Amino acid sequence: MTLKVLYIDGDGPMGGASRSLYEAVSRLVGMGVSPYFLVSSGTASDFYRKVSGELVETRGMSKFDNTRYGYYRNARWLIVLREIFHAPFMISALLRAKRKWKKVDVIHVNEFVYIVPALLAKWLFRAPLVVHVRALARDDQASWRVRLLNSVFYRYVDQVVAIDGNVRNTLPAELPVEIINNSFNTVNSTSPAQAFVERLAALDEKSLKVGFVGNLHLSKGVLEIVEAATLLRRSGRKIDFVMVGGVTIEDKGPKAWVLSKLGFAQNFGSEMKRLIREGQLEDTFHLMGPTLDIKYVYDRLDVLLFPSHFDAPGRPVFEAGFSAVPSIVAAENPTPDTFVPNETGLAIPAKDPKALADAIAYMYDHPDERVRMGQNAQELAHRNFMPETNAKKLLNVYKSVVTQ
Repeated sequence: MTLKVLYIDGDGPMGGASRSLYEAVSRLVGMGVSPYFLVSSGTASDFYRKVSGELVETRGMSKFDNTRYGYYRNARWLIVLREIFHAPFMISALLRAKRKWKKVDVIHVNEFVYIVPALLAKWLFRAPLVVHVRALARDDQASWRVRLLNSVFYRYVDQVVAIDGNVRNTLPAELPVEIINNSFNTVNSTSPAQAFVERLAALDEKSLKVGFVGNLHLSKGVLEIVEAATLLRRSGRKIDFVMVGGVTIEDKGPKAWVLSKLGFAQNFGSEMKRLIREGQLEDTFHLMGPTLDIKYVYDRLDVLLFPSHFDAPGRPVFEAGFSAVPSIVAAENPTPDTFVPNETGLAIPAKDPKALADAIAYMYDHPDERVRMGQNAQELAHRNFMPETNAKKLLNVYKSVVTQ
């Protein structure tokens, strides 16, 4: 039985959510799934085209952002103007998809913030809807937006999928939710980029190599990493900071000024370089840029840094685990399916450069503990994040909603 699944992803740039979807679909195509993609234009489209020739792009896709970090409040209500601007492009793309494909068996939206295009697609195609919840949802039951979104889940969504226990705990306890962890392709590239090979090989063999993987956004804690590096430089420890990733968009001119004043600016590339110069960190702070050879990088790290403001372990934490690399994570109460404090890494408060520096120093001073936590992280990764296992779980979800 072949299942025609329409995947909706509005992010555009290739990031953790898009990579997770790509990893899953690349397995599902061998299990009888025929993928169709409705996506915002961006680098993620290049990956989706590797697994399907059926793709419709739109300039943008309207969100209903009710995540714990990004929900609309104060000046953030102005972001609704962006959602209104994107609406005509989104509707046009949906109509083109309907004319082109006529019928699909399942609709799978890659993050619940895109619930609006998902509901429109459900209405157009008359197909069951699977909603993937990847970000921590806002769970303030006094909020009318939380109640509205929960009622949509109950009435119109056929299956909710959460990526881990942390995310599941932000959803109503009585809501049926399937937990399916993300996956990671652990196969090394046979020809990693020469620039990465040379720059990693040039690092001090005796230094502790701590790494960050992701887009250079303020919300990912990159400011705290620079400040921690400045604190540690004074301690005399040999530590190299390997920053893998880039900015999604480099805002300039009046737009950059307005976004900064409103507190919406996220890209931090230029500001980070300035702070590196001021802290005289050029010899230990390495901005590597983005790469597809992530496993090659993880294999050469000693510790992964994930000081995100989102209060949850992100995708790089379990990716690094496959290489037996422990993590330092900004999370208060992580669930044990993703990260175990003092067993697979160290937990710290968010937005606390001193705590981050202290955790890095601990990893430097206690190599045996670092190795022990890395081995535990590897065991956890193999237990919960294998691609084939989690793709089969997702396929079972599709089959269940089709036969409801």
